[in-house]
Formats: sequence, structure tokens, C-alpha cells
Amino acid sequence: MIKTFSLTDIGKKRESNQDYVYSSETPVGNLPNLFILADGMGGYNGGDLASQLAVETIVNSCRDSAEVLPRKIFDEAITLTNTVIREKAASLAELEGMGTTIVCATILEGNVLHIANVGDSRLYIVNEEFIRQITTDHSYVEEMIKVGSIDRESARNHPKKNIITRAIGADDYIVPDFFTVKLRPGDIILMCSDGLSNMIYDDEIMMIIKKEKDMVSKAESLIAAANNNGGLDNISVILVDAFA
Repeated sequence: MIKTFSLTDIGKKRESNQDYVYSSETPVGNLPNLFILADGMGGYNGGDLASQLAVETIVNSCRDSAEVLPRKIFDEAITLTNTVIREKAASLAELEGMGTTIVCATILEGNVLHIANVGDSRLYIVNEEFIRQITTDHSYVEEMIKVGSIDRESARNHPKKNIITRAIGADDYIVPDFFTVKLRPGDIILMCSDGLSNMIYDDEIMMIIKKEKDMVSKAESLIAAANNNGGLDNISVILVDAFA
């Protein structure tokens, strides 16, 4: 039985919440469950609209898809969403440049996790032994890390750490990353926006998830920790336990 809890918070510095989350433990089309997190960008209203529109479009696409493989379902949905966002941005001058990150996940056969992502919103696996980031950030600093220009510690405070290199709506064609992970009992899935991952270190995320007993307390404590460290951005989390 899957147990989930999601939470989003405006943070301490933003005037609006441009994050959007979706969680369904029940089937959506040919997917047995579906979890989506989006972090919007672009103008006063653009980010809010981009994240909401992206999540709604992906949900509807997944529901209507004739595909059966999660990768194909997600690829089809993200391609459509990119077109929808770009067409919406072109329709109004104030929406020009709007876009969003996306991380999507579904669990098949009880323990096989399928993931798609665009941007720097993340998916982690956390258990008693480790925390592991599964997705790879599509960001300027991640590219610098890959070529050895900076180390990961320096990247946390780099002035260009918020520049993303891939986003829904940024280009005519979008290429998501796909991952498949076999889950084990004790694994907790954490999906989050960079308002969490930029504010607290991975080992602190792991400590909070291990310490708090239930999903609600885990999510609330993660949000509180990010806010206590400054809350510079909107903060969103989705927690999933496939073995509850």
C-alpha cells in the first residue's frame, strides 16, 4: 500500500507561490499512481501559471494516453506540455519567457520507480542508510561541476546557482531525463523544489526524514528547516512510501 503526503509553502521572501504539486495514489490512465512537482518561472504571474498549467496538462495527457510504458507516457505528456506552455507564453506579452521545471514519478509492480525530469527540481531516495539524489539538475552550476570548474560545495553559494539550462517552455523541443529505480522496503521517495534543496544540506534532509515518525511530520519539518535557514524561495515536497 502506498502512503503519500505533499506540502507547498510560499517561503519567507516571495510574494507568490510559483510551485505546484500533484499526488495521486490511485490510477491515472494506464499509470497506477502519479506524482508531479513543478517550479515555475517568469514574471509576476507567469511562473504561477506555468507550473499549474504544466501539471494539469501532464495529468490530462497521462489520463488520456494509449501508451502503456511509463517512459512513453511521460515523454508524450512533457512534449505536449512544452507546446502548451510556449503557445500560452506567446499569447500574452506579460507571459513572455514563462516556463517551469518538472519532475514526475510513478511506481509500477509495487517497487519499480519510473521518473522523468526537466530542470532542477529533484527526486531523492532516502532510507536509514543513505540519501541519494536520483535526478540530475539541469543547471549552470551542475554543468560546471561536471567539467571540474567548481566543486559541489562551492556550487551551493555560486551567484549563478539559480540558472537552469533546461525548462518546460524554454525551447521548441524539450528532452527530459528518464530514470528507473528498484525500491526496497524502508525507502522513502522525496520530490522537492530547489527552495528545499538550496536551503538545507542533503544530510540534514536525511536526518529529518529518519527522525520524524509520520509523513506529515516529515514534510512539515522539512519545510520548517528550509524556512529557518532563510526561506528564500517557495518550498515544496512530495513524500512517498511504497511499502507503507
